[in-house]
Amino acid sequence: MSDALIRPESHTLWTAPAALADLRARLRATRWPDAPEDAGWSLGTDLDALRELVGYWAEEFDWTAQEAELARLPHFRVPVRGLNIHFVHTRSPVAGALPLVLTHGWPDSFWRYSKVVPLLTDPGTHGADPADAFDVVVPDIPGFGYSDRPTGAPLNSIQVAGLWAELMTVLGYQRFGAAGGDIGSHVSRYLALDHPDRVMAVHRTDGGLPVFGGDRSELSEEERAWFDRSAVWGAAEGAYAAIQRTKPQTAAFGLSDSPAGLAAWIVEKMRSWSDGVEGGFSRDEILTNITLYWLTGTIGSSMRMYQANAAIPPEQLYRRVEVPSGFSIFAGDIVRPPRAWLERTANAVRITEPTRGGHFAAFEEPELYAEELREFFRPFRQQH
Repeated sequence: MSDALIRPESHTLWTAPAALADLRARLRATRWPDAPEDAGWSLGTDLDALRELVGYWAEEFDWTAQEAELARLPHFRVPVRGLNIHFVHTRSPVAGALPLVLTHGWPDSFWRYSKVVPLLTDPGTHGADPADAFDVVVPDIPGFGYSDRPTGAPLNSIQVAGLWAELMTVLGYQRFGAAGGDIGSHVSRYLALDHPDRVMAVHRTDGGLPVFGGDRSELSEEERAWFDRSAVWGAAEGAYAAIQRTKPQTAAFGLSDSPAGLAAWIVEKMRSWSDGVEGGFSRDEILTNITLYWLTGTIGSSMRMYQANAAIPPEQLYRRVEVPSGFSIFAGDIVRPPRAWLERTANAVRITEPTRGGHFAAFEEPELYAEELREFFRPFRQQH
């Protein structure tokens, strides 16, 4: 089918009452593990904190209200390369707005950008310059959220970037900007690498994990120090990634069967990767993200993308991005790269270090994140 014949269809967010009843029953029947006294978060998710969260999830959390709030954004689905891709697409009321595709990471979905979409599409209403408006597209990566789960091999970031290029064609955007963090940074990088004629500029909130094919003596002192810090972080915090890139299916059985287990797997990352002790997330915000995973049954398929990305050939990881690149390295994020590394690996035309916000900056600090995007993309607006 040609792109001209493909038409996105509206997608309605709706959950069957039976699915919510089953969720509550499972939460109430949770079989809790023991934990050493005063372990807190030192061994992983804190038992007492999770008991409280699960109790609230079972008895008070109003998913229907949260779903209705998410549904205020315009949702669509469209087939691309045999997969139905779910995406949020909000056109700006401002003529000539710059098209922008935002890509999420793990453990989240389009949810990551749900707060920032209105700030980007209608900046004038939010105290910013209307000339900085964007047409915003926020897809769910296949295997995440409401997009189809691949039935065969999981897709890697290069393949997802190819899907996004086709999606933007379907939506009528020949030239556009790209932005993302975590896996979304990886996808945005490959959009710029493989489609430089279409991506006018790319913005990322990280520099990816340190991968270098040369002699480490060629690196600057700060780059070598960052490599060392990253290795220390991986040894202390990277067990989840080792599981997800090697044996994701084993973990998927328990996480797909126990909502409390799923919450333990995700909430520990939301807490430790965000800025501040609790990252500024409310209980409702944490549970909205986790409930999306539970209801869509995507924890296993989302984890399998780690395995796909681990198999990307090293020569792909060594490529330098020549498309103008911007980086906002938020103060509370993990494994923060130095300027020298960003300039080595990309045509970095703007690098900032916001003093607030962590790994989920678009959700934690939406106003600050929106301003970062407005300022970075401003010089490229005449190119689309």
